[in-house]
Amino acid sequence: MKPFLCAAIFLYALIGCSCGPSANAPNSAGNSAGVSAGNSNGNSAPATGNLRLAFVTNNASDYWTIARKGVEKADGELADVSVEFKLPGEGTAAEQKRIIDDLISTGIQGIAISPVDPDNQTQLINDTAKKALVITQDSDAPNSDRSLYIGTDNVAAGRQAGELVKEALPNGGKIMVFVGKSDARNAAERYQGLKEALQGSKVEIIDIRTDDTDRARAKTNAADTLVKYSDVAALVGLWSYNGPAILNAVKDANKVGQVKIICFDEEDETLAGVKEGAIFATVVQQPFEFGYQSVKLMAQILKGDKSAIPANKQINVPTLVIKQNSVEEFTRKINQLRGRS
Repeated sequence: MKPFLCAAIFLYALIGCSCGPSANAPNSAGNSAGVSAGNSNGNSAPATGNLRLAFVTNNASDYWTIARKGVEKADGELADVSVEFKLPGEGTAAEQKRIIDDLISTGIQGIAISPVDPDNQTQLINDTAKKALVITQDSDAPNSDRSLYIGTDNVAAGRQAGELVKEALPNGGKIMVFVGKSDARNAAERYQGLKEALQGSKVEIIDIRTDDTDRARAKTNAADTLVKYSDVAALVGLWSYNGPAILNAVKDANKVGQVKIICFDEEDETLAGVKEGAIFATVVQQPFEFGYQSVKLMAQILKGDKSAIPANKQINVPTLVIKQNSVEEFTRKINQLRGRS
């Protein structure tokens, strides 16, 4: 088992969880790129000399601070690799395209990207994959020519959130769901998993509200829901900033405890809300692993070793459920990753 391929190595080790089976089954098809002309048949020569890689996020959320730590750790372990970390401030597909075009023009050899709009960015990824190795992380584009995906199984994470909703609402009730963009693949898959987990239960999903990654609008969406649906029993946020937005709206409406909150990721306000009992639970990903494994794998593949690419071209990093009884220890460990200890 290659050590960096074991999901949740670093954070799981800190929290005391054991590592699951390796997903690095060999892939004889070898859908990867070489130095000068990445192509789907993987016939280009292995890279030699210093490798130039890039890690491109889908927005500028604090969530990516942890991924950056993983990138930096892998970068530090590989003497022949240099990595650029790119944060699109606007969080748009157009901005991601500008970033990728700039990277390609400077001769970058490998890019790990979290696509904002995978379906409409398929051609961009395909064009980029002709010139460099491309992998997706955090959000996948499975219909593209990307070599593999590293990140969360978002359908499974959505089911996890659905189970938490049922636990928070044992007698059922109405819920509203919130996310930045409902057509982003990770959002769509989490929503799918949520609905699957709630099938046959007494929980009713009213609707899903989007905010286009606008935090002010995210809070307004939650506040409007609390006014329009006075009997809403829980609010579910699928993206990292939705948790704080929902929390603040619920506090402003004086409905803490009355309206349950289930959300994703580990923003400071989210963890504080879990600690004080205002948020029932949050499902956390492990973005450190997205950064760490992306860099390690790109370097390995570009050097000619494609054995780490699974047959299904997906490497899933498990999610964790954080509740009030585990939030203090998790916060301490996550702050170490953020460099706050």
